[in-house]
Amino acid sequence: MLALKAENISKQYRLGQVGTGTLTHDLNRFWHTVRGKEDPYLKIGEANDRSSKGSSDYVWSLRDINFEIEQGDAVGIIGRNGAGKSTLLKLLSKVTKPTSGKIYTNGRIASLLEVGTGFHPEMTGRENIFLNGAILGMTRKEITRKFDEIVDFSGVERYVDTPVKRYSSGMYVRLAFAVAAHLESEILIVDEVLAVGDAEFQKKCLGKMGDVTKGEGRTILFVSHNMAAISALCNKGIYLKNGLIQSKGGMSKIITDYLSNDDAFITYITNFNKYKIDNTIFKPLEFGLLDENSHRIESYVRNDTNTFVHFKFELYELYDDFNFGIAVYDLHDQILFWSFSTDVEPENRVSLKIGKNIVSLQLPEHFLNEGEYFIHLMVSRHYKFWICEPNVNSPKINLKIQGGLSNSEQWIEKRNGILAPLIQYQNVED
Repeated sequence: MLALKAENISKQYRLGQVGTGTLTHDLNRFWHTVRGKEDPYLKIGEANDRSSKGSSDYVWSLRDINFEIEQGDAVGIIGRNGAGKSTLLKLLSKVTKPTSGKIYTNGRIASLLEVGTGFHPEMTGRENIFLNGAILGMTRKEITRKFDEIVDFSGVERYVDTPVKRYSSGMYVRLAFAVAAHLESEILIVDEVLAVGDAEFQKKCLGKMGDVTKGEGRTILFVSHNMAAISALCNKGIYLKNGLIQSKGGMSKIITDYLSNDDAFITYITNFNKYKIDNTIFKPLEFGLLDENSHRIESYVRNDTNTFVHFKFELYELYDDFNFGIAVYDLHDQILFWSFSTDVEPENRVSLKIGKNIVSLQLPEHFLNEGEYFIHLMVSRHYKFWICEPNVNSPKINLKIQGGLSNSEQWIEKRNGILAPLIQYQNVED
């Protein structure tokens, strides 16, 4: 049975200021426009083009979106910032209307689109639970039955009778998610607000959403940039790019489409301007992949070849706790391993100096399986602060491995799993 259906939905927004701020001024502007006269509220230097219907005045956030979602499906919606993900959720939640097209829903919808959605800041947590439940169409009896479970899950028992305006953003989102997940709506829509919570609560939320869709048969739509979380939770996916659906289907395929099509294949970085690496200690100059002849790698490498990660950087100050290395992730944003320059004994560590430093490390042969990976640059003062933190401000390069997995003629294609080590088997005397 269908839970949601979108037929040719599109959403258009007008750029710039819409309206003057008062109804009287808006009517006066309209009267001048219909008589072909200049807008009386133009600022000095502005052109009289507010009435223009040209494409420059409008932007399509979504165009011709079509899909069907079955009851009990967990659907992940992925794409870059500005792809139209949040707009789509607002349309499905009926926060705003589509410019064209139709949306069909079967059942009540609970949505968590941003921190504190539907909360009144002057009301207490207790009052907001009942308010949210009423907005979702629940009876007071239904809300009362679920009340203790909601409060227990949110972890705000001590503050449930405190106005929510005094809550931290983490407390806000914990209570808001608890309400949306526990009240008995047929469809749960969650934007990436879970990033506000701590790691333990995020794990708890993902577990609850898994229970909701698998155990209770409810439908979930989930937007996130965390590919590991969305892969674990969702069985189907929609990939949006520039307001259009690029692909839809099984979640694993959609994630692969997104990461292979939406991320440029970069194996060497010499310009770090887009990364916010603000500090007085370290300045990156080069970070990338080299082969055994010190040539830059610009395509795939074999599993059995010598591949080096090259670091070139300047140091302005020397500290005993200065640390750098790499973090390796797979295409689903699942971390595979971290490696730091200080992992080895002090006598075997690289020597650093104030000024320019060049360091390299060799990736182990016969280790990673065929596939694409991301290598992040990590820099920190150990246990004090990050300079380049993975998935926050770290430069990252692509590593693509193809071939060289085995010397056996019986198995030359990609192996199952993440790793593909070459292991020697030996005879043992009985």
